[in-house]
Amino acid sequence: MISSMTGFGRGEVSGENLSVRVEIKSVNHRFIDISVRMPKKYMALEERIKKLLRSSVSRGYLEVYCNIEDGTAKKRSIKVDKDLAVAYHQSLRELGQTLDLRADFGLLDIAQLPGVLASEEPEADLEDLWLSLEQALTMAVTGLVRMRLAEAVSLAADLLCRVNNIRKMLVVISERSPLVLGECQERLSQRAKEWRQDLGIEVDPARLAAEVVLFADKSNITEELVRLESHLLQFERSIQFSDPVGRKLDFLIQEMHREINTIGSKASDLVIGQEVVAIKSEIEKLREQVQNIE
Repeated sequence: MISSMTGFGRGEVSGENLSVRVEIKSVNHRFIDISVRMPKKYMALEERIKKLLRSSVSRGYLEVYCNIEDGTAKKRSIKVDKDLAVAYHQSLRELGQTLDLRADFGLLDIAQLPGVLASEEPEADLEDLWLSLEQALTMAVTGLVRMRLAEAVSLAADLLCRVNNIRKMLVVISERSPLVLGECQERLSQRAKEWRQDLGIEVDPARLAAEVVLFADKSNITEELVRLESHLLQFERSIQFSDPVGRKLDFLIQEMHREINTIGSKASDLVIGQEVVAIKSEIEKLREQVQNIE
């Protein structure tokens, strides 16, 4: 069965000193695009996260939110560049002597100078963290995939309903098409009769027959009807596949649109024209729905 590209999944793993919560939101996208949001010190795990997601999802824009509370994490420390502080102090004293100014500065003044004090972020134990993060991610992905499949059920039902509607309208066109030729022949015969009665012009029966044959050739839509039915059949079968078929369905819709346009331009008939407009409307609705299929 097809899969939607819209979904949500959540996973949480908690231990004595570590709590990891992952949320994944997914919407439609032409390809797969993954955005990971997590504390900067853990961003080295970003590629592992994306690799895990790509193993289960092939299309969609995914926003991944990772909340990590590590009770074992070491606190930040302050690093003092003593050599730089001494250099600042010496340079300021020399500058004071040169300018004959009092070197009026204290410890805090030097500490505020660039580079003297720096905050150090302790390295996190990423391998231990990954064990918990991977579990939370797997839970979130499972929920995401389950929701995408559930939504696809209603999507598939709607698509099949519209395909059925198109088929019904094609039956009307197929039944109406042979009658159009007969009506054309009747109109030409009536016009020839009026010319003979009103203007005394005699129309050559062979020329009349040739015009009917020419119209029949130009207005024949048998090939288009056959191809359109083939596209509908492939569309129905593809919906049953579990593999990603969104792009294939989009291509089939383009081909359907091409065929129905040709039918509309060939068949100069009011009834067929009305059905063509209605079919185009259904195809456009198919296109809108397919945009959300993986």
